[in-house]
Amino acid sequence: MSSGSLLHKALRAVTLQPVDFFLSLRKFAAALKSQIYYAPQFAAFGKGSVIIDPIMISNPRFMRVGRNCVFRQGLRLQAVVADPDNPPELIIGDNVNIEQNVHIVVIGKVIIEDNVSITAGCAIMGGNHPFFDVHNPVKIGDRLSGTKSVTVIGAGSFLGVGAVVANNIKLGAGVIVGAQSVVKKNVPAHVVVEGNPAKAILKYDPEEDRWLPC
Repeated sequence: MSSGSLLHKALRAVTLQPVDFFLSLRKFAAALKSQIYYAPQFAAFGKGSVIIDPIMISNPRFMRVGRNCVFRQGLRLQAVVADPDNPPELIIGDNVNIEQNVHIVVIGKVIIEDNVSITAGCAIMGGNHPFFDVHNPVKIGDRLSGTKSVTVIGAGSFLGVGAVVANNIKLGAGVIVGAQSVVKKNVPAHVVVEGNPAKAILKYDPEEDRWLPC
């Protein structure tokens, strides 16, 4: 973010009402901290992207963030190195908003494409905790798998409040996931899913240019 852009935001803030002024001041401080403190720790961190504390970030050197993204309070971004020969990778495109208390843990590869909205309380599972070996003395929470998995949230998709996307799932462009839904199967572009497990309820028909029930 350029110094001119930051100055413009600061000058605009002084003309606001008290509540709006302090909110604008907080956004200004978050933008400044994001570019000075957070950005150098990431593999890439695009212009105009903002991190609003408090959040948890682990191993940001395995994460690439595009331009004009907003990450809100309570977000957990964690890259876990389960296999040094297959390091984790998180790629977030441009203009992505991730709201409060979202959980994204990456053991394999997670790709969140441009213009995705991830609302409060969602989870994207970039790995698994295997449980089949009942004789394994390691607690399930410390067992890790999924280093070669690829999870994709397609461009323009929207995840409703509390939605969960399971590991190694691919959502096409413009997918809508209803609140509290759990997605366990791939979803093609421009489909609305809801429920646990999530099932398609609407799909867009380009020939008729309208949404149709599934």
